[in-house]
Amino acid sequence: MASRKNNGKPTDHPALLPGLGVERTNSSFRTNWGVFAFAAVLVTGVIIWGVVAPEALAAASGAGLAWVSGSFGWLFGLLTAAVFIFMMWLGFGRHRNIRLGRDNEKPEFSTVSWVAMLFSAGVGIGLLFFGPYEPMTYFLDLPPAYENLDPGSNPAMHAAIVQTLFHWGPMAWAYYALVGGAVAYAAYRKGRSPLISSLLEPIFGERTKGWLGAVVDSFAIVVTLFGVAMTLGIGALQIGRGVEIVAGTGPLGNTAIIGIIVVLSIAFILSAVSGVKRGIRALSNINMVVAGLLGIFVFVVGPTAFLLNLFQGTLMTFVGDAFRLMAQTAATTPDAQGFMDSWTTYYWAWWVSWTPFVGLFIARISRGRTLREFVTTVIVTPSAVCLVWFTILGGTAMWMEQATGALSSAESPQDMLFALLYELPAGTFTSIIAMISIVIFFVTSADSGSMVMASLSQRGNPNPSTWVTVVWGVALAAIAGVLLVGGGSVALNGLQSLVIITALPFAFVVMLVMVAWAKDLARDPLTLRRRYAREAIVQGVRTGIEDYGDDFVVGVVRTEGTDNGAGAWLDSEDPALTEWYRPEHAEVPTNGSSGPAPDAEEPEPVGSR
Repeated sequence: MASRKNNGKPTDHPALLPGLGVERTNSSFRTNWGVFAFAAVLVTGVIIWGVVAPEALAAASGAGLAWVSGSFGWLFGLLTAAVFIFMMWLGFGRHRNIRLGRDNEKPEFSTVSWVAMLFSAGVGIGLLFFGPYEPMTYFLDLPPAYENLDPGSNPAMHAAIVQTLFHWGPMAWAYYALVGGAVAYAAYRKGRSPLISSLLEPIFGERTKGWLGAVVDSFAIVVTLFGVAMTLGIGALQIGRGVEIVAGTGPLGNTAIIGIIVVLSIAFILSAVSGVKRGIRALSNINMVVAGLLGIFVFVVGPTAFLLNLFQGTLMTFVGDAFRLMAQTAATTPDAQGFMDSWTTYYWAWWVSWTPFVGLFIARISRGRTLREFVTTVIVTPSAVCLVWFTILGGTAMWMEQATGALSSAESPQDMLFALLYELPAGTFTSIIAMISIVIFFVTSADSGSMVMASLSQRGNPNPSTWVTVVWGVALAAIAGVLLVGGGSVALNGLQSLVIITALPFAFVVMLVMVAWAKDLARDPLTLRRRYAREAIVQGVRTGIEDYGDDFVVGVVRTEGTDNGAGAWLDSEDPALTEWYRPEHAEVPTNGSSGPAPDAEEPEPVGSR
């Protein structure tokens, strides 16, 4: 083991490097025209296909979806469990105090704003759309794991919400946490560009900056564009349906739907170009209040006592049945396989396909958090809120259905939320509030998606150029509008299947991300310092007892040989341990400090303003 010395003091020792933000490197954030053009060609091709032959697109994508689900459903099930276990290990294991940023760096956003933006980008419209719909579906048609229960019974209510939470809870958010945490670590602690391709650098090295990385990043743009565009299309249809129900008008035509998309597109593009700290954060905070008040209203005026009991029972059932639900993924009976293809495998693939978009956005807003804080907030907090939300909306819907059969008569899934609200007092007013919340979710999902795609197009630029952000924002609106006019729900269903199909190659990327990140963390300066501490304490205590019995203290002295010290296990001259630290305007600490370099400016916490 070779020691690095300068007049007896450590200089660039790998255990003392303070971490490095990408903005303090020589990284180039010019537009990557290869990535941009490749993504644009693929997107244009699918748009033309959806307009010219929507039935062919739906048929081809449907066949592909069936193949992915049938051949690789088991892979998604195992991967989901592996990702969740991996994130629990990171958040609560030996790496829990490593920061997604420089040593001692403060979080950029307050916890409230951070959580609000997590929801707006991570689940968005889905909470309102699926809130009453998914539990109701399982309530009337029980999943295979609960086939021994009677549909429509009280035990079926617990089973319905447990199955819903299994799809929307810790397993889903573990995917987002994996990619988001890995990107934040690579960009804000190791100084790499915040790209999906950069996560694979510990495995493939400089090849991630060539054609391999370009393909990965282009594919991430395509998946993000299609996924968000499909959400916008569904959101526009739901908003249109809300207008029909509240205003009592007839079916809205294409002109009205396009008008809705145009107005909302202008809003989300303005929000996107204003940046995360202004537009997205402000809208997310507003929507957290709006959606929260809507949920509280349903809880108070609905069956409050019933929901409190349902919440307790559901929580205990979920804890007890988690392994049972995971085992359901291995079921081979036709009914079980059909349920997995339609719901569970579909959800796992859906979360994988959204990891580039949501993960990159979560990374952007999570700088300065420790891994323990990051994992706890990104996985545990949203899962708890989802439990409360689905219990309130889903529990109220099932309670109404059991009492009057009011909800099963809804014409479509889009109608179910409004049907629930109209069964409660002030139905018209609360339906308008729900539409406002859907609109804000629409805007925040689209503007964060535009920023992520713009960042990927400019080699991971944390603050992408306005024109690139606008281009991708317009592309999102154009795809949603063109598909709705050209093929309607048929084209959207085909696009939805395509998004799931693209999740298969990304599943393998996710596996590599876990391997690469674990390799990075094993060489993190904090990990190395802790190994030094353990070795030094063990040697000091053993020597003290041997030489002085009970009467000694541990101190720091220079050893006579390079193979006898606390760092004998490490080759500190290994370039792999230090080559990543190349700050543009900073020098490595020379006083043994692990804090930020002298010229580094700590970001001001949002909450302190």
